[in-house]
Amino acid sequence: MTYRIYGGNPSPYSRKLRAILRYRRLPHVWKAGTPETLPEIAQVKPKLIPVLQLPESGELRVDSTPLAYLLEQRHAERSIIPPGAAEAFLCHLLEDFADEWLTKLMFHYRWHEDATALWASHWIVSDAIPSATGKVHDQMAKMFHDRQRGRMGMVGCTPENAPVIEASYARLLDILGPYVGGQHYLFGSRPSLADFGIYGQLSQLVIDPWPQRLCRERAPAVEAWVITLDDASGVDGEWKPERGAAVREALLEMVGAEYLPFLLANAQAMEKGEKEFSVRIRGRGYAQQPFAYQAKCFADIRRRWAELPAEARAGLEGVMEKTGCLGYLQ
Repeated sequence: MTYRIYGGNPSPYSRKLRAILRYRRLPHVWKAGTPETLPEIAQVKPKLIPVLQLPESGELRVDSTPLAYLLEQRHAERSIIPPGAAEAFLCHLLEDFADEWLTKLMFHYRWHEDATALWASHWIVSDAIPSATGKVHDQMAKMFHDRQRGRMGMVGCTPENAPVIEASYARLLDILGPYVGGQHYLFGSRPSLADFGIYGQLSQLVIDPWPQRLCRERAPAVEAWVITLDDASGVDGEWKPERGAAVREALLEMVGAEYLPFLLANAQAMEKGEKEFSVRIRGRGYAQQPFAYQAKCFADIRRRWAELPAEARAGLEGVMEKTGCLGYLQ
């Protein structure tokens, strides 16, 4: 029973799903999204990567988070969801934070600086269109470079928002740097979905020249941790939630101070039909256009909180209040 995953090495979500398949020791074939393979997934909508093909039916599915949960349902061995209801909720919240907030860090650091943007555009074209060489390659790289830079404002990666984004990256490195390494993951000595979500964004940040340099200067252990998680098929660990409590709390403080205020403002703007919203994050202004998908993420987080068993929810209320998350969940 072999899965097929269509994706790209410069895609944080493709790397996230591939790392999950590797850790879970699930047989799979990695198919780069090249002109030769794209017809195989042409019917898939929305047109996102990664695309996972199920082995029995050949059905094609998208969206890395639902795909991770699908694999969880299909395979009991080497689970990536902590067994307790409270820890499972925290795991989902931190993974969502990585997918929807830390991706802004990845996009900003990839396209803001000229030299890194130039490097990234050539890497992406080499990965997606390996047959292109010489002038054809250069033309495609320039076209992709210009397109991605033109999208920066749409996703909030503007010069005005740069101080918020860059401070967030520095804070993330400061939190993870002293902790990660070896078998130190967020819920014990084995990786969780939250670890893989953070890994996905960092898999790009520790490759692109500008953020890689910052990581090596500020928290070199983080790059080594990312390299380990890229293929953690040899990791045999245990769930030990007490081990990562301090680093989880520090990450939850980021969620409460940065991500949840952003999600609330986005959801309110969607409800009002506004074309742009602004929010104060750690005393700084942040503005962008609203997105329906992130409004769905906020609603899903609140639903999961409301559906927690009363005992699990009560056990989390202290840390959620301390980190500034609680008011956004109720």
